[in-house]
Amino acid sequence: MQEVKAIKTLLPLLRLYPWVIPLIIILGIFSSLFEGLGISLFIPFLQTLDTTNSQKVSSNLLVNFLNQIFINIPQDRHLFIIPLCILGLVILKNCLAYISTLLGHWLYWHIGQRLLCRIFQQLLSVSYSFLDSHPSGKLLNTLDVETWRTCDAIFLLVNIAISLCTVFVFVILLMLTSWQLSLLVTVALLLISLSIQYVTRRAKNLGRQSVQANDNLANRVMEGFYGMREIRAFGHESYELKRFEEATIHSRIIALKLAKLYSITGPLSEVLAVALLVFILIIALQQKSNVPTLLTFIFMLYRLQPVMRRLDTDRVNLIGLLGSVEDVMSFLDITERNEICSGDLQFKSLQRGITFESVNFSYNTSERPALQDISFFIPRGKTTAIVGPSGAGKSTVIGLICRFYETEYGEISVDNYPLRKFNLSSWRSRIAIVSQNIYIFNTTVGENIAYGRLDATKSEIIAAAKKASAHEFISQLPEGYDTIVGDRGIRLSGGQKQRIALARAIVREPEILILDEATNALDSLSENFIQEALNSFSQNRTVIVIAHRLSTIKQAEQIIVLQEGKIVEQGNLQYLLKLNGLFAKLYNLQSGSAL
Repeated sequence: MQEVKAIKTLLPLLRLYPWVIPLIIILGIFSSLFEGLGISLFIPFLQTLDTTNSQKVSSNLLVNFLNQIFINIPQDRHLFIIPLCILGLVILKNCLAYISTLLGHWLYWHIGQRLLCRIFQQLLSVSYSFLDSHPSGKLLNTLDVETWRTCDAIFLLVNIAISLCTVFVFVILLMLTSWQLSLLVTVALLLISLSIQYVTRRAKNLGRQSVQANDNLANRVMEGFYGMREIRAFGHESYELKRFEEATIHSRIIALKLAKLYSITGPLSEVLAVALLVFILIIALQQKSNVPTLLTFIFMLYRLQPVMRRLDTDRVNLIGLLGSVEDVMSFLDITERNEICSGDLQFKSLQRGITFESVNFSYNTSERPALQDISFFIPRGKTTAIVGPSGAGKSTVIGLICRFYETEYGEISVDNYPLRKFNLSSWRSRIAIVSQNIYIFNTTVGENIAYGRLDATKSEIIAAAKKASAHEFISQLPEGYDTIVGDRGIRLSGGQKQRIALARAIVREPEILILDEATNALDSLSENFIQEALNSFSQNRTVIVIAHRLSTIKQAEQIIVLQEGKIVEQGNLQYLLKLNGLFAKLYNLQSGSAL
């Protein structure tokens, strides 16, 4: 059954708080028991009204048990005592139901918060290979939508547990009231449940389609938001609007189909249940059953009917949410995330350097490898430049050094220790990277710089900004270092954002400084200023530079030239120029274009 599959899938989440579900079940049983007993008390109450029948001994065990409760109470007080008992049981039932509902909501929000944090933690720890192969819109949808739909599934599971407790208690009481009618009711309720299950059999498939539709809609939102400049620049507003409308229409169609299934369960269940009540009433009247017992039985069955209706509705809703549950749980499955595992060895400082030994790497197994059997050594305290045409594998080298990716073959070593043996946090804490893809947070300029080192003082932030030639323009901002720069630094120019990124790296005081096209958005004058600052800052540091502007790597002690993922040349500037190979060709082309 699909419900059993849902329970098995949700079991790891329920184990986060293993005591809650049993407690909710216990509360549900007692709550239902108090309600059932309260309804059962109508039998002695109605018998009291019928004086000719009140003193008779019944063959029904439940009726005799209830009469025994009030046997020592004078008959004339029954009309006062029994209603008070009924009221007391109703109050107890609702108090327990209130506590049970609160526990359900407590479980919902606590698991929801834990799920959100775990998924976000996964996003921070997974390999970039995983992120590259999954659209950002899908990941956002999993985090923002499917997580809460999974919590809805847990809440429905709790409601189903409570409903089953109620059904269990009421069925026992119905059996004690009239086992013949109860058998008939049990068979009829099973037939009703099977009928609803048949009508709503498409719920799981539609649930999966809903997840896909939500993923597609989230992708449209993400691409529309982050690609707004390109959309407007190329005049494709109507095209993107059409794509967005198609995604929303598809999502709406799937949602309405699910809503039809969800909505049909209530009316269908109620109609069939009322038909069952009428049928039972007709049979009971023909058999001339005891009127108080019959009325109590029917009333108890009537109270059970909305529980059965809610049970069927919750079952269908739970099956419909299975797609969301599977999506979230598969994301949490370590076997599918390609997680970068942290080692146990703490990195303290670089003693010799970083060694690549026959390293191979592919982003996709069906494509040409990004790196093919490359070997080189990056010495400590020196500047190493990595150059080559676009797509040569330069940024891939940086990604492997930072352990954004894992090598397929070969080994990267740090001071003769495999890089994978080092603790990730301790290794990355000694690295600062300034990439061509700069991200500026929607906060103040000072906090953006301090992101390089969260405990940096104001004076350290200003000093770093000065070294990055950023202090002057920051001082001219409305609130200086306290100026909010907007989403992705929208209030700053490209060159200003790049200088803040440089200041962020400088304030970190890294041992290894990585510059990936770090000055490509700067004018020549600013580039010279920053280059001077970097030359001063780079003293006694290991610097790795990726640059298309070959003029920025003149001071490099070592230049590695890549082409199609292979090292084709290696040496210092003078040696490579004399070699008259690929590097000399690229250098002469840039020198000529500058003339």
